Amino acid sequence: MIKLKISIVLLLLIVGFSKIRAAKINAVKVGSKINVTIDGKYFTSYIFSSDEKYPFFYPVNGPLSGGSVTSMRNGEYPHHSSLFFGCDLVNGGNYWQEGLERGRIISVNAEILQEGGDTVVILDECIWSRPGAISPVKDSRKFTITAPSANVRQMDVEITMEMLIDVHIRKTNHSLFSARMAADLSVKNGGTMVNAEGAKGEKDTFGKPTPWIDFYGKRGEFIEGLAIMQHPSNPWYPSPWFTRDYGFISPTPMYWPENGEETFLKKGETLKLRYRVFIHGGSSEEAKIGELFEIYKKQN
Repeated sequence: MIKLKISIVLLLLIVGFSKIRAAKINAVKVGSKINVTIDGKYFTSYIFSSDEKYPFFYPVNGPLSGGSVTSMRNGEYPHHSSLFFGCDLVNGGNYWQEGLERGRIISVNAEILQEGGDTVVILDECIWSRPGAISPVKDSRKFTITAPSANVRQMDVEITMEMLIDVHIRKTNHSLFSARMAADLSVKNGGTMVNAEGAKGEKDTFGKPTPWIDFYGKRGEFIEGLAIMQHPSNPWYPSPWFTRDYGFISPTPMYWPENGEETFLKKGETLKLRYRVFIHGGSSEEAKIGELFEIYKKQN
């Protein structure tokens, strides 16, 4: 009986201590950026500058090294901007690659909804615009940032696209939510890319439908990575993935359209897309990415 009481007391102390130690997450809007810190340490910025192709997050700093797990304008493919959302071949426009005149996704109302506790919530509204053409899409975005543990940063992404006119998206490998990994984490440099079924590397993951992919590698004394999960409520779930060993992952339904040629969306139609991003220490197994997905998929 005494041992039981001692155990209960210890449990209460541990729970109480964990609550006291919950990470404090702050956000501040500075010009065309929203900067986010976790326990006073810089984590990421949501960048929505008028001279950018689209809004994106950079850096996305790992919980152990403090360095970004993503890459910005890598020399190999400079149109990859860290953690971003876009699409090519939309009604003749390009909302992905370089050249603002080819199409842009313009932030019109980026704001901080919540900050200062254990959660930061960022909202944005965006218009897809191209000179001489009617805007085909507008989207609303919600990013919820938390820190479930000292070794994990979590970002929940909700993006609702509304078709302002009939939209035709030709078959393209450039579509929707994507991450360009830091070079030192790439498979080329010894990193690991693995999907929910355990397949690894570009050869065995490219074009394969899977709920999630994790990309991690060794940096100094640490192992860090980033996983993207698709929520089961998403259209085309589980979407096939466009993957590259040099460090790129994206669940990309537009590269495998149902009719083999294009994706057609009617005026007024909406697409709600949900993703969860884990920036984590350790390997997929150590970070328990598979178990975390089982939790995520049950959330409405």
